Amino acid sequence: MRKKSLYNFLGAAACAVALAGCVTPGIVPRTASHAVPANYGTPLADSTNTAQLRWKEFFTDPNLTALIDTALRNNQELNIALQEIQISKNEIQIRKGEYMPFLGVGVRSDVDRPGRYTLRGATEEQVRIREDHVNPEPLANHQLGAFASWEVDIWHRLRNARKAAALRYLASVEGRNFTVTNLIAEVATSYYELLALDSQLAITRQNIEIQRNALELVKLQKESARVTELAVQRFEAQLHNTLSNQFTIQQQIVETENRINFLVGRYPQPVARNDSSFNALAPPRLVRAGVPAQLLQNRPDIRQAEQRLLASNLDVQVARAAFYPALRITGSAGFEAFKPGLLFTTPQSLLFSAAGDLMAPLINRNGIKSVYSSANAAQIQTAYNYERTVLNAYVEVSNQLASLRNLGQSYDEKARAVTSLNQSVTISNSLFRSARAEYTEVLFTQRDALEAKYDLIELKMKQLNAQVGVYRALGGGWN
Repeated sequence: MRKKSLYNFLGAAACAVALAGCVTPGIVPRTASHAVPANYGTPLADSTNTAQLRWKEFFTDPNLTALIDTALRNNQELNIALQEIQISKNEIQIRKGEYMPFLGVGVRSDVDRPGRYTLRGATEEQVRIREDHVNPEPLANHQLGAFASWEVDIWHRLRNARKAAALRYLASVEGRNFTVTNLIAEVATSYYELLALDSQLAITRQNIEIQRNALELVKLQKESARVTELAVQRFEAQLHNTLSNQFTIQQQIVETENRINFLVGRYPQPVARNDSSFNALAPPRLVRAGVPAQLLQNRPDIRQAEQRLLASNLDVQVARAAFYPALRITGSAGFEAFKPGLLFTTPQSLLFSAAGDLMAPLINRNGIKSVYSSANAAQIQTAYNYERTVLNAYVEVSNQLASLRNLGQSYDEKARAVTSLNQSVTISNSLFRSARAEYTEVLFTQRDALEAKYDLIELKMKQLNAQVGVYRALGGGWN
């Protein structure tokens, strides 16, 4: 008899599984492409990659490395990312616990008094359990035992959910690494911008002294009737314009210092630096880009997108398993009696039960289909996001490499222009003193020389930032 019941049970289960499998929607997930070009547009390429350098080897300025160290300890965004990692780690434990048996211990006491004209009341009166024929007396019930339940993970729905949570944990770790890379790059670029502003401020102050001397000279020449009041006003206007630029640069210095202080997680204070170190900085070092395929391993954002893609593939399997029957086993064991003194009287008060439920969705399947369809759409979305992340990484490296090449050539040409304009300022001043040049030539030459010096400093800053940009784009800094 028992074998026959077991066979009937297994036959019903097989029919339910077959029915569920036949009506499962056939949706094909998208396979993301991992293909990248062989090089960054240059015919020669090797596996030597600057991203493999640690950031302390890449940045040698002690003031800058001290700022980066402080930022890695105190930056709020980085600390938030660390908590995201902890949340993801806890999610793994939650998912792991779902496919393990649930076991609990409980105590229960209740009192029940059925009415006489109810089925239980009439039955009790009929068998004369109670002597009060007016109304049955209350009957207590006390229970003490252990209760267990377990969903048998036949289709690996729960295990796949745990694996997906583990992959999202790894993605959160990569997200933290990507935050570190961006943070180091942002601190470095802000630091170089601060040094450039210091150099611009020093040049501005030098020009203020030159223009003041020129103004005094023009005033003397006006007294000797060699120039008019127009020349005096033009020289004075140029001096005030340069003074105005000085305060503008000072404000930019304050804002840049505060941006650095924010990145390192502290309130505004002076940023330690050598004001003259910008001019002494060596030209950007040779950056080795390696081959584009290395981006798949070096870039934390690409690895983060890959982990999310793998997790979304498992999400589709989890949603698909909802169409199949779910087997749940429940059981309990303990003691039960209507008086506390009889609770541990064995075997009369022993209580145990066991049950198995095999249920498959049959009627309300539209909701499950929608969840499955959404999971597949999310998988396709993460596949496109992975491809977009890889493409963006390649474009970033290509742009920064081209920027390094072009900025280097532009800097050389601008340096020659500054040299020529410095000589022009000296010549124009000499000619003006000997009345062989107009004052307008002096004004225009001084203005052009000042603008060229500003441009040269800005080009050097862009060169340094492009070098930092290549290092970040290649995936350096987080290791």
